[in-house]
Amino acid sequence: MSEKEEGAGTPAPQQVQQGTEVHVDDSGTLPSYSNFCRVTATPEEVILDFGLNPQPFATGRQEVKANQRLVMNFYTAKRLLTALSMTIQRHEGTFGAIELDVRRRAASQPQAYPQPGRVGPQGIVE
Repeated sequence: MSEKEEGAGTPAPQQVQQGTEVHVDDSGTLPSYSNFCRVTATPEEVILDFGLNPQPFATGRQEVKANQRLVMNFYTAKRLLTALSMTIQRHEGTFGAIELDVRRRAASQPQAYPQPGRVGPQGIVE
């Protein structure tokens, strides 16, 4: 989606190059949740396998079933890397650093989540 939120199922314009717009029709897209991603590659492609790890903090051997696979060339993978990096930087600028170490997260104070309310520009709850 572009920075300006579009309605569900409405094609969202994305700026690709100066003077070029790509309209994405996401009306038939089915959302799925993933808390696991495996990244592998061949000389020509990057392969992302997504799945659900039902016990992400368990120790020992864990079975995770991959339910989605995305295969892309390295050009698309690098554009994805850039887009994700920019998105995470904006999120951390608004909400603070994302701590990846679960032990540090558990040791720190519980985060206060905003009460449900109206979502304003850029996804900020007002």
